[in-house]
Amino acid sequence: MSGEKYEKMKQIRDEVVALQGGLADYRRENNYHAVLGEGSHDAKIMFIGEAPGQNEAKTGRPFCGAAGKLLDQLLEGIGVPRDSVYITNIVKDRPPGNRDPLPSEIELYAPFLDRQIEIIQPKCISTLGRFSMEYIMRKFGLSFELEPISRAHGKSYEAETSWGPMKIVPQYHPAAAIYNQSLVETLKKDFQILKTI
Repeated sequence: MSGEKYEKMKQIRDEVVALQGGLADYRRENNYHAVLGEGSHDAKIMFIGEAPGQNEAKTGRPFCGAAGKLLDQLLEGIGVPRDSVYITNIVKDRPPGNRDPLPSEIELYAPFLDRQIEIIQPKCISTLGRFSMEYIMRKFGLSFELEPISRAHGKSYEAETSWGPMKIVPQYHPAAAIYNQSLVETLKKDFQILKTI
């Protein structure tokens, strides 16, 4: 891992930790951690969820609860080690009661995510859930391709970036499969697309 990338990521972490108001205050009141992301700074595949849950906020690690176990199994299923990808969320602090992130929260935290994407320069972004799908598709000029996640999941979209072509692969959020077992098979099937990248 290059020192320069590490320093840039550390800078983002320090800025998020120093935020005031809203979710950052909620984080301090509950002795939670901001969850910046983890994995390889040279990852070919970047996974982006929406916001940390309680387990994540307690440990500071993304996808470390039940949804994380499922994500690990899905990665294993395609022979990709977890530490070779980068996993993060748009929102870096936990919303109270695991509610969906508000548009204003996405707006506040998205610039940090944008910088993480610039640092890593992935070949593929796999979005987990509809919030990250909408944000990433719009960010990369694919608003016209947007459709409900029930139709978009498992498809691959081409995007142009400053570092070359990149694929965007929307997926259901693994947490959804915990409450709906039939989605586990769908996710397994959709993850096969990532093998080809």
